[in-house]
Amino acid sequence: MNNLQLLFGAPELSVQLLLDGILIGAIYVLPAYGMALVWGVMNLINIAQGELVMLGGYVAFFLYAAGIHPLFGIPLAALLMFLFGWALYRSVIFRVVDQDLFTSILATFGLSILLQQLANGLFGANVRTAESGFGTLLLFGGLVTVAEIKLVSFVAALVVGTALMWFLKRSRMGQAIRATAQNARAARIMGVDTDAVYAWTFGINAAICGAAGALVAMTWVVHPYLGLPYTVRSFMIVILAGLGNVMAVFVAALGLGAAENFAGFILGAQYQAAFVFGLLVVILVWRRFSLGRKRKVLR
Repeated sequence: MNNLQLLFGAPELSVQLLLDGILIGAIYVLPAYGMALVWGVMNLINIAQGELVMLGGYVAFFLYAAGIHPLFGIPLAALLMFLFGWALYRSVIFRVVDQDLFTSILATFGLSILLQQLANGLFGANVRTAESGFGTLLLFGGLVTVAEIKLVSFVAALVVGTALMWFLKRSRMGQAIRATAQNARAARIMGVDTDAVYAWTFGINAAICGAAGALVAMTWVVHPYLGLPYTVRSFMIVILAGLGNVMAVFVAALGLGAAENFAGFILGAQYQAAFVFGLLVVILVWRRFSLGRKRKVLR
């Protein structure tokens, strides 16, 4: 209650929390883009989504350790993670694409644990960060501060979302991806190589997560077990926004970031994760109720 009273008594604090939440949500939106793409095209819920973010963070960190500015690590992490995602599809994911959704969840959950343990064994459990060297903007006479790296993340989210929409609408592979998402069997009849489409889709997802991981390494820290929160948040955002709507994913991610930031301040940082998981349950119940009402209307 004291925190809530403080929030109403200091408007600049509300502005600070809102700005931080929106800018944090811009980082959440990147893996959510990828999850929406994979789910919509391949009908696969990737539980290892957060681990792809984690690996992208390590790419940025080791490039930083080698003397390369982590900002240049964003495209490099995206490129390397695209290749990794392609290889991952060709070796593992293709085996569960045509299976039921529960099988894909189990397979990617096992993959998540494997990637965590491999990262722990190879890189150690120490917390790492890639220093961006960016400063802090002071607003309203210094009452509100904004980290410049978070502004970079916000711009990156806009650029990636715009590039993704352009790619899906204008490029031949993007058109093939959209056709496969609408009806994979009809796409195969029309000559589309759906296996190549799935490989590209998973590779693009990994590339987006790699870029997100580089931003995470610059903004916060990276370690082998950071993946789960990003998987949960991506799932929540996609459930809330629906499939096939990039702008809705963007808005939902910003809303989640703001809500989580306010909840962390009001309830306490120790309850922030509980708020996220509680919100996930509420969203799932709401979606289940909404779908049930639609079925009744159709009957």
